[in-house]
Amino acid sequence: MKVLAWLCAALVALSAPAVSAAGKDDSFPIDRVLGKADAPITIIEYASTTCGHCATFHKGTLPEVKKNWIDTGKAKLVYRDFPTGPAGLSIGASMIAHCAGPERYFGVLGLIMDQQDKWLGSKDPLDALKKTVRLAGLTGEDVDACLQRQDLFQGIQTRAEHGHEQFKIDSTPSFVVNGKLVVGAKSYEDFNKILTEAGK
Repeated sequence: MKVLAWLCAALVALSAPAVSAAGKDDSFPIDRVLGKADAPITIIEYASTTCGHCATFHKGTLPEVKKNWIDTGKAKLVYRDFPTGPAGLSIGASMIAHCAGPERYFGVLGLIMDQQDKWLGSKDPLDALKKTVRLAGLTGEDVDACLQRQDLFQGIQTRAEHGHEQFKIDSTPSFVVNGKLVVGAKSYEDFNKILTEAGK
C-alpha cells in the first residue's frame, strides 16, 4: 500500500516512535468492539475511512443497528481497518482514530466518517483531519505524534492483509456476520434481515 507524501514524512522519524498523549494502544492485531463480548451474533466490519459507501453505512445504517441489535445485547460489532482509495489518507485517518484510545475510538471514527466529504475533499487533508478530530479533544501535536507510530501503521496493514487472506475481503465495506460474508453498504432494512437470519 502506497502512502501519500505527508504520511511518509510523518513516518520518517521512527527510531523512537512517539505515542499520542491522548491514549496509548499496544495491542496487535487491532480490533475495536462495540457491544457485549458474549453477544450471540458477531458482525465483523472491514471498512476504510476514505470509502464513501463506508461513510454512508456509518451515518445511516449503523446507528439503527447499534440501537436495535448492539445495545440490546443481541449482536456485537468488531471493526477492522481495510484501507482503500488514497491509502495514505485512509491509513492516516485510521491511525488517528486508534490514537484516541479504546474508549473514544468509535466516537472519533464516527466523526471521521461523518465529516469525510469535508476533510477528504480539502486541499490539505491532514490539516482538515486535525481540525475535525480537535472536536474530540485531539490536538495537532497528538495527531503528529500518532502518525509516527510504525507499530500502529504496520498493525493496520497486517490486519487488512489477514482479512483478505481469511475472508477474501477485497472491497469496502464488507461484513462477516457469524461467518457469512456480506458485501456492500446495506440499508438498515436489508441488514436487519441479515442479522435476523443469523440469529435463527
